[in-house]
Amino acid sequence: MAGCRGSLCCCCRWCCCCGERETRTPEELTILGETQEEEDEILPRKDYESLDYDRCINDPYLEVLETMDNKKGRRYEAVKWMMVFAIGVCTGLVGLFVDFFVRLFTQLKFGVVQASVEECSQKGCLALSLLELLGFNLTFVFFASLLVLIEPVAAGSGIPEIKCYLNGVKVPGIVRLRTLLCKVFGVLFSVAGGLFVGKEGPMIHSGAVVGAGLPQFQSLSLRKIQFNFPYFRSDRDKRDFVSAGAAAGVAAAFGAPIGGTLFSLEEGSSFWNQGLTWKVLFCSMSATFTLNFFRSGIQFGSWGSFQLPGLLNFGEFKCSDSDKKCHLWTAMDLGFFVMMGVVGGLLGATFNCLNKRLAKYRVRNVHPKPKLVRVLESLLVSLVTTVVVFVASMVLGECRQMSSASQVGNDSFALQVTSEEVNSSIKTFFCPNETYNDMATLFFNSQESGILQLFHQDSTFSPITLALFFVLYFVLACWTYGISVPSGLFVPSLLCGAAFGRLVANILKSYIGLGHIYSGTFALIGAAAFLGGVVRMSISLTVILIESTSEITYGLPIMVTLMVAKWTGDFFNKGIYDIHVGLRGVPLLEWETEVEMDKLRASDIMEPNLTYVYPHTRIQSLVSILRTTVHHAFPVVTENRGNEKEFMKGNQLISNNIKYKKCSILTRAGEQRRRSQSMKSYPSSELRNVCDEHVTSEDPGEKEDLLQQMLERRYTPYPNLYPDQSPSEDWTMEERFRPLTFHGLILRSQLVTLLVRGVCYSESQSSASQPRLSYAEMAEDYPRYPDIHDLDLTLLNPRMIVDVTPYMNPAPFTVSPNTHVSQVFNLFRTMGLRHLPVVNAVGEIVGVITRHNLTL
Repeated sequence: MAGCRGSLCCCCRWCCCCGERETRTPEELTILGETQEEEDEILPRKDYESLDYDRCINDPYLEVLETMDNKKGRRYEAVKWMMVFAIGVCTGLVGLFVDFFVRLFTQLKFGVVQASVEECSQKGCLALSLLELLGFNLTFVFFASLLVLIEPVAAGSGIPEIKCYLNGVKVPGIVRLRTLLCKVFGVLFSVAGGLFVGKEGPMIHSGAVVGAGLPQFQSLSLRKIQFNFPYFRSDRDKRDFVSAGAAAGVAAAFGAPIGGTLFSLEEGSSFWNQGLTWKVLFCSMSATFTLNFFRSGIQFGSWGSFQLPGLLNFGEFKCSDSDKKCHLWTAMDLGFFVMMGVVGGLLGATFNCLNKRLAKYRVRNVHPKPKLVRVLESLLVSLVTTVVVFVASMVLGECRQMSSASQVGNDSFALQVTSEEVNSSIKTFFCPNETYNDMATLFFNSQESGILQLFHQDSTFSPITLALFFVLYFVLACWTYGISVPSGLFVPSLLCGAAFGRLVANILKSYIGLGHIYSGTFALIGAAAFLGGVVRMSISLTVILIESTSEITYGLPIMVTLMVAKWTGDFFNKGIYDIHVGLRGVPLLEWETEVEMDKLRASDIMEPNLTYVYPHTRIQSLVSILRTTVHHAFPVVTENRGNEKEFMKGNQLISNNIKYKKCSILTRAGEQRRRSQSMKSYPSSELRNVCDEHVTSEDPGEKEDLLQQMLERRYTPYPNLYPDQSPSEDWTMEERFRPLTFHGLILRSQLVTLLVRGVCYSESQSSASQPRLSYAEMAEDYPRYPDIHDLDLTLLNPRMIVDVTPYMNPAPFTVSPNTHVSQVFNLFRTMGLRHLPVVNAVGEIVGVITRHNLTL
């Protein structure tokens, strides 16, 4: 088989059936005795399944539709709106919990250490202050890393995984309750532990988990707590709620409900409609105002004032009243913004390249070792970060004169709050009165305070300090993202970019003499440029930053900067989230196909090796199929004896205008040969009589063909037709590759449910005597259906027959073998499909397309 594949690839390099387009999972390759290695693929594809966004219109579902009226439809819609509101409120409360304890632990840590520094600066015991800071940070990071050991999916920001989920890929454990708890408490400790990570990214993941779990009213972690809630028992509904939850997470993190809605649309969901837009926006608004209400009341005691819309607030940008020449930005500044976008894109591409190399190194050298090594790596990063922060704050800073313009007069309440927070976070380590330590002010504060300092501090920062801060923060943030702790990347990127922008402003002011420049604007544009160069988001990130600044006049410069940064970075590599998605081997569907893909057709990329079931199949056959294959859907077919006549022409086997490559035929036969050793499928007695009437004689002339001689030495690639006949090596080509009339598609989960519930009938009975299951009974075990290998089916009679026709989807989306891949891609992505049968003009199935076929 391998030899055939290699030789065919040499003569038909454009063919997608060659080795580089293998779409089998590791389990299938194990069955075939083959191995597959790819340089960039880190996690095995076996962990990734597609979501069933397309509805299965079978008999149980039709029974539900028949009982549905306008009153029930309105009640269902009302329950969905209530669920969306509850998701938004709960996401806001999760953000409130994280923010409260992060502030509490951070203030406790810096309060103790700062008092120690002030005392030891005179006594010469700064080493003791460093040990105190190390004690706090290492303890917090140790707890964060332990939580990731409990649930490994909680590591990182979770945005790549949620992006995959919204794209239609089911990542194991990504929306479980245990993942939420480990993520929330883990990010709390990792941020409080002084790592260069943010809590805004994990908020998106947390909101998605709330959206997935709350409407289910059950959890695998809390098996005893279950409610009889019959709604939303499908991947379609769950994915819509995950979209709303992810948008609510963005809204809670940045106070940007519109940006959250656009994020869910731009970065994730492949299927969207107007009704979902309204629900997602309503959920985002609910999260924003829930968080705003409680934070304003707790922090300022003014309940109902709504002063703090998100976890990260940029404050109000306003020139000082004493500086009449100051403008937030002018048309001339756009040229500088474009150049900053180019530099931001280059810096972002460098960041992504370095982080990708680190991620590969971790997977190959750290993850295979005992789990304790991951904890030690996190502690090492925390140790180095703490030492760098402490030494840089004490040694590398410069004493800068405080500006009197920072004193606020009769300005707005929001501006007063921003100025008070900026002034209160100024550090004066080793500096005389009326001066402050600029490096300590940036390093010895929370990251949010550092961003506010760069955005709104009227006093100057030394260019050397800004350059050193940028380099140190760039390197440490790149090293930190990817260790085994919950970590976000938004805030570190914003802080790093703000230092870059502030450095540009200082250079333009001090060395070029442009006195009209407002440093806060350049810091904001620098933050947007670097963040855009790292994550490569455009529409949603523009709106998020505009909503965070509450300044609509920044719309044009932010949009231009983000576009230039994205275009520049895309020239070198992908965004950081797309890179980590690729390293995990997730079959993510982009918005459009590559140009070369449009030259291909469905027959070039489809999987021709079909494992199918008959409308009436014995339990013995179903169990064998389920236990010897890893497919999640099976075509329901009958054999069309009237169209068996086949002939050879050149290098292709032609049957009903469908051309089969020799490589595909031999691969198909070899795969089925191995499976047929432990699998037999039997049609019901009702079908056997029909099949017997159309048996055709074999053409002896075809036996001389080389391909037929090779196939004659293999077991049949298709299940046996007769109950008492074993697979024979004497079967002809026609017997091995009979045309299969397509009747529908049935899922693995549906077949397992039928077996568990004993839905079958004996051969002496009619199929009408088979028990019928309702839609609620079919969906009762959702989303975790039993595994066929864990079931005890000894009580079932293997000779009993299962009629699968009432439970299959009789009219799934199908395509012709001649359909262009671009059309296949658009249909597959926009309709949220999991399996796409390829059916010829006479209704015979010739292959199946999954997202793996479209991404390899």
